[in-house]
Amino acid sequence: MKRIVVASPTVLDSASRGPFYEAALTALDSLGTDDPGGQLVVDMRLTDRVDSSGLSTLVLLQVRAAERKHTVALRGASEEIRFLLLMTRLEDRFDLTPDA
Repeated sequence: MKRIVVASPTVLDSASRGPFYEAALTALDSLGTDDPGGQLVVDMRLTDRVDSSGLSTLVLLQVRAAERKHTVALRGASEEIRFLLLMTRLEDRFDLTPDA
């Protein structure tokens, strides 16, 4: 499986979502569409906070990836971010992977 990693900003909010989304889309594009089963890994080890616009950005990435038959993994998401995903019933949309 082909994997591409993109780093999430320290705070994923309305101010940072644009540049992050563009970088993530570029990474997703590099996975291509000819070989399904790739994975976009969002490295969240340094991300302290995600607001509603940041969360919607992650969902948009997941939808784009699914359209291309790829997945999105969130690497090193904090307990707070995991709880946010659980409370919004979005935890099943992402592969949650440990820090490694």
